[in-house]
Amino acid sequence: MKVLKFGGTSVGSAQRIREVAKLITGGERKIVVLSAMSGTTNSLVEISDYLYKKNPDGANEVINKLEAKYKQHVNELYNTDEYKAKGYEIIKTYFDYIRSFTKDLFTMFEEKVVLAQGELISTHMMNCYLQECGVKSALIPALEFMRTDKNAEPDPVYIKEKLQQQLEVFPEAELFITQGYICRNAYGEIDNLQRGGSDYTASLIGAAIHSSEIQIWTDIDGMHNNDPRIVDQTAPVRQLHFEEAAELAYFGAKILHPTCIQPAKYANIPVRLLNTMEPTAPGTLISNETEKGKIKAVAAKENITAIKIKSSRMLLAHGFMRKVFEIFEANQTSVDMVCTSEVGVSVTIDNDKNLNHIIDELKKYGTVTVDQDMCIICVVGDLEWENLGFEAKAVAAMKNIPVRMISYGGSNYNISFLIRECDKNAALQALSDKLFNGK
Repeated sequence: MKVLKFGGTSVGSAQRIREVAKLITGGERKIVVLSAMSGTTNSLVEISDYLYKKNPDGANEVINKLEAKYKQHVNELYNTDEYKAKGYEIIKTYFDYIRSFTKDLFTMFEEKVVLAQGELISTHMMNCYLQECGVKSALIPALEFMRTDKNAEPDPVYIKEKLQQQLEVFPEAELFITQGYICRNAYGEIDNLQRGGSDYTASLIGAAIHSSEIQIWTDIDGMHNNDPRIVDQTAPVRQLHFEEAAELAYFGAKILHPTCIQPAKYANIPVRLLNTMEPTAPGTLISNETEKGKIKAVAAKENITAIKIKSSRMLLAHGFMRKVFEIFEANQTSVDMVCTSEVGVSVTIDNDKNLNHIIDELKKYGTVTVDQDMCIICVVGDLEWENLGFEAKAVAAMKNIPVRMISYGGSNYNISFLIRECDKNAALQALSDKLFNGK
């Protein structure tokens, strides 16, 4: 059984829903994970904002506007009067429920319930349309099997057991439709998976049922070897190792969240990135296989701050590094890159919320220098140290770009360069020319 996930753009209109329905019908049994229709979650966030501000009139105005939009979708999606009536009833039920929150106290708990309605509506509409088309489909509620533990991490044992129970309820079903992103927490309250959203749901489901493949359908033809918005002559990458994909996702490739494919990686289930706008394109296959001897792609991460701590006391002083990193831990600030010398250490962070306090604490141990508006350029591929000349190629491409830090050897898949944000576009183009275009 395969698991297929479709994002908000893929189900963003009646026409798009019809096209997704064609993609998912036929062949082996599948579990299909759907996001909310594009734009819906933003509207639900706006509704919640009005309710926090105790402005029910403002909330109702947005609710009415969103409901009218969905009625139009229903009118365009269904072909028979019977199913149009069913569609209107679906919309009325969910929007009456959303309106019920305009009368009572509104907290973060109610907000999570409101935000969950987008996925519930899109899946209900899709299931109804499939049944109108004569497809044996079944709606399995994610809130019945997707749960996080007290640490807000997915509970794989619970997910596997409860999901299997849901599947057994519909032995004749060819397709199972469920919601991405939403779940219940350890206390039974409606919550969400946060990192990775619907992609994470698909990966968790795939691992739970030992799926043959997990497909992530978006409006992009897989991962590209560089940012096509900036760089000329980019191309889709057809095969990636899970570690390569995670590096690219972490360092700026927006098509995938870095943590969402971990369940698939550990269960050794391949993940394929496909394009709903071009369904015959091969996309990108992510697995535990490495293509030897290849540099695959380049990505960039902006809004980076570099901090250098220089101290003659560091020389041969055990415990210095621990003290430095305890400061970042106490301020709940993650470190991306690290470079050390005998008398100093340089680190980068992407969250400067507690920067002033971090600097004050670091000054107890040495002289502190801060560089803001920086950017990390990440080169990803088979970068085992035995591969002669690979790191030299990347460094040579950067010969005209001022480089503040270089990180190499922390993983077998990554070389990272810290540069100024204003040099990002030139660096990405230079790397593409040298590594991929033979210039």
